[in-house]
Amino acid sequence: MAITSANQLELLQTAEAVAREKMIDPGLVVEAMEESLARAAKSRYGAEMDIRVSIDRRTGKATFTRVRTVVEDDELENYQAEFTVEQAKQYMADPVVGDTFVEEVPPVELGRIAAQSAKQVILQKVREAERDRQFEEFKDRAGTIINGVVKREEYGNVIVDVGRGEGILRRNEKIGRESYRPGDRIRCYIKDVRRETRGPQIFLSRTDPQFMAELFKMEVPEIYDGIIEIKAVARDPGSRAKIGVISYDGGIDPVGACVGMRGSRVQAVVNELQGEKIDIIPWNEDMPTFLVNALQPAEVSKVVLDEDAERIEVVVPDEQLSLAIGRRGQNVRLASQLTGLDIDIMTEEEESKRRQKEFEERTQLFMDTLDLDEFFAQLLVSEGFTNLEEVAYVEQDELLVIDGVDEDTANELQTRAREFLEEQARKALESARELGAEDSLISFEGLTPQMVEALAKDDVKTLEDFATCADWELAGGWTSSNGQRVKDDGLLEPYGVTLEEAQTMVMTARVLLGWVDPTELEEEEEPEDGETEESEA
Repeated sequence: MAITSANQLELLQTAEAVAREKMIDPGLVVEAMEESLARAAKSRYGAEMDIRVSIDRRTGKATFTRVRTVVEDDELENYQAEFTVEQAKQYMADPVVGDTFVEEVPPVELGRIAAQSAKQVILQKVREAERDRQFEEFKDRAGTIINGVVKREEYGNVIVDVGRGEGILRRNEKIGRESYRPGDRIRCYIKDVRRETRGPQIFLSRTDPQFMAELFKMEVPEIYDGIIEIKAVARDPGSRAKIGVISYDGGIDPVGACVGMRGSRVQAVVNELQGEKIDIIPWNEDMPTFLVNALQPAEVSKVVLDEDAERIEVVVPDEQLSLAIGRRGQNVRLASQLTGLDIDIMTEEEESKRRQKEFEERTQLFMDTLDLDEFFAQLLVSEGFTNLEEVAYVEQDELLVIDGVDEDTANELQTRAREFLEEQARKALESARELGAEDSLISFEGLTPQMVEALAKDDVKTLEDFATCADWELAGGWTSSNGQRVKDDGLLEPYGVTLEEAQTMVMTARVLLGWVDPTELEEEEEPEDGETEESEA
């Protein structure tokens, strides 16, 4: 195939046709043609030469040029594409390193092999351009719903035609045992769009909780307009789901708006989700209140929230336990996903037994340490005293309200409690010194002798050792392992040291040792003027 005037315009027409068919820029096709012609010319003139081809965008005329670059004498490697300053003087008036000399060479005729190679280059470039176009089109559509047509099923995965591309609905992203035939229309949630070697991959889902949220957005105009917001979604795909909603307009009921007239709106979502039952729950910023709503239809007697551990205890009547837990734990599992908290459910009887056990343990503690009879120890526990520190250092008036306790009795109680605590502290200090605890740690403000003993047992014996500790090592915390929350016990956790207190103590130790400049800490704590103004605005 010779590049003659007869087929010059044909090049541009071919480029236009390919670009229209693949919906890409015609310029990319022309660039691919230029590259393929240059490759064919190199096979004719020599692979070492720097041959370039330029196709005129109006006439289709292809111009073949040879380019040579001026380089330093010691950098000359390719004699066909480079030359030195001295050699360049034959062709250029005043050459300097970096200049290029361009000369036109005769166009080449494409043989059968060269033409085939050119075709491959063009096809490859077109494929790359097509993939880039697909990725750019779909990357911003992640997190939205798309309608498609089923093309085929491969090993349980469904390949979906989504217009200018293909998406994949994996087996584990289908609801229950859904099956589709080629040509079936399908509605999916675009979970992710990734650029991969084989082209952009569009991952679809029908089990993602956000699929249900987007369906409600389509069915409920108030959600689309921002009057009602979906705050949380939890799903057991194909079976049951819970959705927390809040209304920013006092005159609109969020639950009623989502249900619709005679349940029309929620029913449309249920039908799309293959009959999945949906509980619509009013959102509440107060987490215990929201959890009580989320556990419906079960009734809740009592809720105890532990914010640090992100756990919540729920007490239900004995006959409500199975309803609260739900079939195979479904109800409590969905409520846990909705609130983001670990939920412990117990019956009123179980809670009563636990409280009785705690009562007996505290009673025994006061009997053993304060030398009291059982009745008097029970009086202390009934009044809310839980440990010796409270008895020893509480205002005396709080002891005098107990029946049968006068001023002398109160003094005696506090004296006994203080003497016992002081003896414990003395023994703990002796033990800490025997374990090797140094004075720098013992005298550190905020650490009791019992705390120093606990640290020394774990080989933290100096202020330097203490300063290298992480706050969670001291106060404890929670980590996730295989999807389960696991408790990490802290060295000072039994003594009520919180994470914030641990952070303060460790930073104080580092300042005392000169590891941290206190002025830098003050600068970090003080917000910048701009930040203050923004928060006020």
